Amino acid sequence: MVFTKDSIFLKKYELKDYRLTFRSKYRAADIEVKKNSIVLIGMPGAGKTTMAPLLADKLGWSLIDTDDEIESAAGKSCQQIVSQYGYLYFRHLEENQLISMTVAKHVIATGGSAIYSDAGMNHLRSGGTVVFMQISFDDLLKRKLDMENRGIASEIGRSFREIYLERQPLYLKYADHTVDCYEKSKAQVLHE
Repeated sequence: MVFTKDSIFLKKYELKDYRLTFRSKYRAADIEVKKNSIVLIGMPGAGKTTMAPLLADKLGWSLIDTDDEIESAAGKSCQQIVSQYGYLYFRHLEENQLISMTVAKHVIATGGSAIYSDAGMNHLRSGGTVVFMQISFDDLLKRKLDMENRGIASEIGRSFREIYLERQPLYLKYADHTVDCYEKSKAQVLHE
């Protein structure tokens, strides 16, 4: 299903702060029983890169940050790739990274645009539990993100709010569990 700005779903939330609360019945320690890996998805700035090493340490698992893997393979930052070759090329590299991963007992922090790859996300879901690190738009703005150097894989001219609204239904589509990161400490998010 494709959601556009004209869809009822986005109209409902366009003027409001987008924050749905879905509580997972599983805590992080319980997820390992279901699948071999935990995959973190969410907007840039939601805390995937911050929480992934803490979760990996708690579970005694290894860590993979897909953006780091892409940068290492390309010899360039994500932002340099997007600036030099365009967002579609970056998404192509990202999809190749996602579908090439076959790992067990790993916490995988994905880039914010991983959800644009149906093949990549389905591959990750086949061996891992996908956790959406949800955060409100206003909370993201409070984090004072350096958006010029983050490598946001999107069309030129799109506002951060437009990207946020576009991605929310995709994060929900792929998530097995949603962790509401709204005004929570690292310890609180890790517990969920």
